Order: sequence, then structure tokens, then C-alpha cells
Amino acid sequence: MSTIRLGDEAPNFTAETTEGKINFHEWLGDSWGILFSHPADYTPVCTTELGAAAKYKGEFDKRNVKVMALSVDGLQSHKDWIGDIEETQGTAVNFPIIADEDRKVSSLYDMIHPNSNDKLTVRSVFVIGPDKKVKLIITYPASTGRNFDELLRVIDSLQLTAYHKVATPVNWKYGDDCVISPAVSNEQAKDLFPKGFKEVKPYLRMTPQPV
Repeated sequence: MSTIRLGDEAPNFTAETTEGKINFHEWLGDSWGILFSHPADYTPVCTTELGAAAKYKGEFDKRNVKVMALSVDGLQSHKDWIGDIEETQGTAVNFPIIADEDRKVSSLYDMIHPNSNDKLTVRSVFVIGPDKKVKLIITYPASTGRNFDELLRVIDSLQLTAYHKVATPVNWKYGDDCVISPAVSNEQAKDLFPKGFKEVKPYLRMTPQPV
């Protein structure tokens, strides 16, 4: 089982999914991606999560983000469960779910934690950039559902900071002021941030969101 760290290339794989056989890197193309695992089909928290992921499709599309889910259950189980998700959550499932019965993908992404359960995947989330590098890793316990608003917030931050010399401060939301990178001098900042900036401390300079 491998350990994946931030900045590593996301391992590629080919897998059977509810939308056919998919090569992960080819499927991502030049998009951002979310790969997330759920412990098992027909479980209550996972049912709400996959419904939420489907409802957020418009928000993900605006950010050029593709979503793919995974569990160690089989393809027919996934397809049957989708009916329950659509019935109970009031939305169509609009992303592929990987059937990982041989745990190949789970092992590549270290999604099975023996201290939690040596047979089921934990609630892992990987955000992957268009460069196929891992930008975010979050692991939740089975008892805690994920917060998709937080995933959108982090993706907004990742996309902003990938293209501008800023970082996002505590509790930042899209449109809030940003922190200027320490590597940028005040003279450079005047050119890079025409909206201006406020020097709270020499190492803490705030500027309106660049875009």
C-alpha cells in the first residue's frame, strides 16, 4: 500500500465504473478532479454524500472539476444502489462510481486503514489538479459525512493561489481579501496588485482578491 503526499502525481489506473471502463488520467484531461471513497454501498451517510455530490454538479462544472467516487463493492451493487440514492436524495447520480472489488485503486490511494477496518475504504478525498498532482487530501471517519461547501472553498483557494502570488487566510471565502506571498517584495506587489494592499506587518500584507 503506498502513501500519497501533497504534490505527488496522482496514481493512474484503469477501472470499471458505472459509466464504463475509465482511464483516470485520460478521463481527467485538463480538468481538476475530486476522487472520493465511501465505506460501502447501501450505507446511510454515503447515500447522502453521493446525493450531495450530484447536486453540486453545477458548482463543480463552473470550476472545471470532475467528480469520481469509489467503494470496494461491485458494479451491479453500485448500479442498484444508485436507484436508492436518486429516490431518497431527489437527484440523478451524474458521475462515475468505481467498482473496486479487487481493491486495486484503494491500495494505490491508501484508502483502507486497518485500524479503522481492514476490509472497507475510509472516507478519503483527493483533489487533483490538471497537472495530475495531488493538491488536497482529507480523511474522515466513517461516522462523519463530508462538507461539500468546504471542498468548494478549498478548490476556489487552490485555483486562485495556483495562478496568483497570494495565499488565503483563515476562514477565507471567495471574494474575501487575500494574503500576499512573502516572496513578493512591496515594489513587486504594487505592480502585481493594482487594487492596492495593506501592510499589517512586514510579513502580513492583505490585498483584495485579484480576480
